[in-house]
Amino acid sequence: HEQLMPKLIPKYIALIEQRVYVERNPADDGSYFRPDVSIVQERSESFSTEGGVQTLAKPAVLTLPMPEEQRERYLALYTRESRELVTLIEVLSPANKRPNADGRREYLTKRQQVIQTQVNLVEIDLLLEGERLPTVEPLPKADFYAFVARGNRRPFVEVYAWTLEKPLPTIPIPLLPEDPDVPLNLQEAYEQTFTRGRYDAILRYETE
Repeated sequence: HEQLMPKLIPKYIALIEQRVYVERNPADDGSYFRPDVSIVQERSESFSTEGGVQTLAKPAVLTLPMPEEQRERYLALYTRESRELVTLIEVLSPANKRPNADGRREYLTKRQQVIQTQVNLVEIDLLLEGERLPTVEPLPKADFYAFVARGNRRPFVEVYAWTLEKPLPTIPIPLLPEDPDVPLNLQEAYEQTFTRGRYDAILRYETE
């Protein structure tokens, strides 16, 4: 957002927006859902009645899948005067790529709605695992991808691909057809976020 705004004004603005949904379906490995609090208590195996002592059946204590609220932020670029939506910039989350998850269905539904309009869509996939975004042809072999789908050139999409060993690229952010693209330097954004978040201290690089 900080990198793009000086390049967009005065004709355009960028706003940080978010969507909220509830993730209901468990992950394939069962690890995604978790209880807020777990209470475990030993129960007596017997109780007294007028007829004597009866033995209770001993249950297995399992965990119910609990719905979890998900919040995903994205950038929306608008014309400054008319507030016309021009471009959406998405950074994919793990939920967007988890097979059979509500987050993936939610995202693909929104994606389908956007690509049926003239709004430009930029999608950035910095995750090694999970299902990739669908395209008719196979994706080029790489670790990470950025998809630039221009509203006036669909069904074509520009795919930028790179490997873990390479710096993150600078990708074009399309605006209205009469205006030139603005560059988004992903490596610069990554380094700025890393430095500000002090991930050098938070992440334990000495461990596996």
